[in-house]
Amino acid sequence: MVKKSFINDFFLIGVILALTYLIFTFIGLSPHTFFILGGLAIFFIAFFRTDFALVVLIFSMLLSPEFGVGHAGGREVMVRLDDIFLFIVFLGWMAKMAVSKELGLLRISSLNLPILAYIAVCIISSILGILRGEVTFKGSIFYILKYVEYFLVFFMVTNNIRDMEQIKKFIFYMIFVCFLISLYAWFSHSSGAERVSAPFEGKSGEPNTLGGYLLLLIMVCIGLLLNLEQRNYKIFLFLVIFFAFPAFLFTLSRGSWLGFILGYPVLIFLTKKGKTVLLGIFIILLFLSSVVFPKYVYKRVQETFSKRTERTILGRRFNIDPSAAARIDTWREGIKLWSKSPFWGHGVGIAGSVVDNEYTRILIEVGLIGFAAFFWIILTLFKHSFINLRLLEYDNFSNGIIAGFSAGLVGLLGHCLSAGTFIIIRIMEPFWFFAAIVMLLPELINETSPSASPEGAAGGGSET
Repeated sequence: MVKKSFINDFFLIGVILALTYLIFTFIGLSPHTFFILGGLAIFFIAFFRTDFALVVLIFSMLLSPEFGVGHAGGREVMVRLDDIFLFIVFLGWMAKMAVSKELGLLRISSLNLPILAYIAVCIISSILGILRGEVTFKGSIFYILKYVEYFLVFFMVTNNIRDMEQIKKFIFYMIFVCFLISLYAWFSHSSGAERVSAPFEGKSGEPNTLGGYLLLLIMVCIGLLLNLEQRNYKIFLFLVIFFAFPAFLFTLSRGSWLGFILGYPVLIFLTKKGKTVLLGIFIILLFLSSVVFPKYVYKRVQETFSKRTERTILGRRFNIDPSAAARIDTWREGIKLWSKSPFWGHGVGIAGSVVDNEYTRILIEVGLIGFAAFFWIILTLFKHSFINLRLLEYDNFSNGIIAGFSAGLVGLLGHCLSAGTFIIIRIMEPFWFFAAIVMLLPELINETSPSASPEGAAGGGSET
C-alpha cells in the first residue's frame, strides 16, 4: 500500500511543475525574474522542509536541463539547473542550522576527513598551478565547485536523514527516476537514435554518462530484488530492471559494459541471497550470448578491435578503432604531463581535453597526493560497506542496498577507464546519495528501526 507521504510528495511535485508551466506559458516572466523567484521558493522549501527539497533534488538529478556559462580548461563549462538548485538548497539548510541550534554542521562520518583532505589538495594544487601560470583561476574554480557540489550531496543527506522510513522513501524515488529515464531511453531508441542518452543533453548527448548512471542503479536494483521479501516491491524492481538493462545496452557504451562485467562478480560475492540465480544468469549469458544479446551489441564490441588503428599495449600490438585508440593516447599524454609535476599536479581544470579517463585526470590535476586522497575516499567506502554488510547481515533491505552499491562502485571504477566518471554530475549525485545511505544504515537501524535485531529483521521488507 502506498504511504500517504508518497502521495503528498508526488502532489507537491505536480503542483510545482504545473505552476512552472503556467508561469512560462501565460505569465511570461523573464528568465532572470523566474530564476530569482524560483531560487527564493527553493530556499524556503529547503529551510522549512529539507527532506522534500531532497526529494525534488532526486527528480532533478537526471531531469533538469543544462546551459553553457563560458569556457575553462579548453572546453565549455556546462551548468545544469540542479547545480544551482543544490547550492540554494544548501544555503537554505545552512540557514536552518543557524536558527536551530540543535542541528550540527556535519554528522560524524569516517568519510568526512578523506573528503575534506581531497578538497584541500584540490585547492592547494590549483593555487600552485595558478602561481606557476599553468592554470587560471577561472579554469579551476568551476571544477573545484563541482567537486564540492558532489560532496555537498553526501553531507546534506547524512545530516538530514533521521530514520529508515526516509531512506526507503528516497531509494524508492531514485529507482522510480531510473524507471522514467529508462522509458525515455526506449523512446529515443525506437525513434531511431543510434545511441541513447539522458534527457536535456544537447544534440550529441552523452551515452557514456547514461551508461554509468544505469550501471549504478541496475546494481542497486538487482541487490534489492534478490534480498527483499515483499512481493509488490520485487515486482516493481523487476519491472525497472526489465526496462533499464536494455536501455543500458542502447547506450552502446563499452566503458559502461566493462564496468558491469567487473561489478557483476562482486554482486554475486556480496549478496546474501540469490547467488545461485546470479551464477545461473551468468552461465546462460556466457553460453547463449549470441541468442540473448542483440546484434548491435556484438557489432559495437567488434568495432573495438577493428583494423583501422594500431596501438601497443603492454608490449603487444593491437588493432583497435580510433575511439579506443584515442583513449590510449590520453593515457600516454596524461602520464607525460603528470611527470612534470608528480606530487601536486598542475591544478584542477588543467586536464581540459583529457576528460575520458578519471585516473589520468586526477594525476594531472592533483598529482600523487591527490590520487592518494581520492583512493582514501574509495577505500573508506569499501571498508565501511563490508563492515556494515557484516553488522547488518540479518537485515535484507540493508544487504540489498550495500551489495548493490558496492558492486556499482566497482563498476564505476571500471567506467573511469573511459570517462571522467567522478566529475559527471548525473552519475555523482545519485552515487553520493547512495553512499550517504550506506554509511548511515547501522546507526539508523539500531536507533530507530523496530527490526534492529536478527529476529525482528528477518523480513527486511520495504514499504512503498
